[in-house]
Amino acid sequence: MEHRVFLGLGSNLGDRERHLNEAIRLIGERVGQVARQSTFIETEPWGFQSEHQFMNAAILCLTEKTPREVLQVTQEIERELGRKTKTNPSRHASYTDRPIDIDILLYDDLTVDEPDLKIPHPLMYERDFVMIPLKQITNL
Repeated sequence: MEHRVFLGLGSNLGDRERHLNEAIRLIGERVGQVARQSTFIETEPWGFQSEHQFMNAAILCLTEKTPREVLQVTQEIERELGRKTKTNPSRHASYTDRPIDIDILLYDDLTVDEPDLKIPHPLMYERDFVMIPLKQITNL
């Protein structure tokens, strides 16, 4: 069965646009067809101070994978593209500069509340850098 998963992407280190494009390409290969993609927007860091601006985007991916499998694949892509650590969204821990960040925002109409996986993403409605691109590709 095909599922609709909305992902938020961000990058504020190195060639941000290249990181986003490469992440989207790898998601298309490993998670499923990228059916919609927002424009890239530049935003201020959120939750920490940095001299590096973020580039953000959102995509809709059609997938046969479970939410847990999507999480595992996107974390693997983050590591491949140079991500060192991933904070736990439930702890609102410290945020840092990063070459790539991929968050599961929505997965069908599913609600997941596990220590390392929360769907819908618990902070997405507070973040313009998530909601602006997400609204470009959905009816929220």
